[in-house]
Amino acid sequence: MLDFKFIKENKNWIIENCQARNVTVDIDSIVNMIDQRAQLIAEVDELRRQQNQNAQQIKQCKSQVERQPFINKGAELKQVEKSKANELETFLVRLHEEAAKIPNMTHPDVPIGATEEDNKELRRRGEPIHFNFPPKDHLQLGKDLDLIDFETGAKVTGRAFYYLKNQAVLLEFGLIRLALDILLEKGYTPIITPDLAKPEVLAGIGFNPRGEETQVYSLSNANLCLIGTAEITLGGMLANTLIDEQDLPIKLCGISHCFRTEAGAHGRVSKGLYRVHQFTKVEMFAFTKPEDSETMHEELVGIEEQIFGDLEIPFRVMDICTGDLGAPAYRKYDLEAWMPGREVETKWGEITSTSNCTDYQSRRLEIRYRSRDGKTKDYVHMLNGTAVAISRALIALLECHQQADGSVRIPKKLVPYVGFEEIR
Repeated sequence: MLDFKFIKENKNWIIENCQARNVTVDIDSIVNMIDQRAQLIAEVDELRRQQNQNAQQIKQCKSQVERQPFINKGAELKQVEKSKANELETFLVRLHEEAAKIPNMTHPDVPIGATEEDNKELRRRGEPIHFNFPPKDHLQLGKDLDLIDFETGAKVTGRAFYYLKNQAVLLEFGLIRLALDILLEKGYTPIITPDLAKPEVLAGIGFNPRGEETQVYSLSNANLCLIGTAEITLGGMLANTLIDEQDLPIKLCGISHCFRTEAGAHGRVSKGLYRVHQFTKVEMFAFTKPEDSETMHEELVGIEEQIFGDLEIPFRVMDICTGDLGAPAYRKYDLEAWMPGREVETKWGEITSTSNCTDYQSRRLEIRYRSRDGKTKDYVHMLNGTAVAISRALIALLECHQQADGSVRIPKKLVPYVGFEEIR
């Protein structure tokens, strides 16, 4: 959420930013509501001042006869103040709901565009693989090598659920540990987070926990939601916290299951493991001072590049355009891996993303830091990034390292974590 003073002072800039992001928000109406908020607060404060003044006059009275008119006036003021305070509270809820529709501001270097077609390639590592045999997709490889079972997943749970079997199980744990070793060396604290969170925590991070458009599963018998990413539970850890400046940056890596409804995500591009309802992920998260967040963002994307470089998977780094950014992101990078089994024109598929959300989330969650001189300073900046999402990593791993005889070669740096050099 943006600061109300910032919204008022930069109305035209915010309108331009919303247009670039393809977001429709009535900024004029929100600015008017911010002015109404100030007026309501002033009215409540004035009523409370009058109550205090009336209470002092009661104390100065020497008899009940003298006091009674002021007592009557105090009761009247109390009733009016209570009504006005309730009006203010209801109004603030509505104002925050409307203001929350405004997306974060956008980094000046982000490409302007409406869809993913306008994303900009910054660099790539490795080149697309061209096989001298007809390559299989990961679904066929998973079936032939007895690694992935979608049929039983559908029977037991439903469409887009699956079982990992045999060496695929070891690949999941191996990928997690490879990512963790890299992150531990760089000073990240490992955390296994809950797979559930309160709706207000999801809303603070920028997820819609309710309604037709939500991508989140909610529990019907509890005020809880299944998380779509450990970004939610890692970011929520420090809600309503004042952090000492010397403790920043705080760098975390969270391991969790992720649950997503993936509503409206059917199609060839989403087949197999590409869009599933449950998967395991190692998530990176950082809390920084505002002046340090862009440097931290480059560190996060650098770690993603290191992991997939170690996996010997060709990838490219994309700078995501304005129309394809999520509301909390100031800037977002995606890694797209070469996935030769994709039945679409482009074989590149997203495997990780990392976002600098500046203070957009910390304002909602009330996460500030205190300067070394003891004075409260500013909201922290919050960043997130995927170290490895197992489902999509498996797609690229199986499809890129398949051999002519139907086996799959294991990258050299992954071998110590899984205990085998190939899958047959």
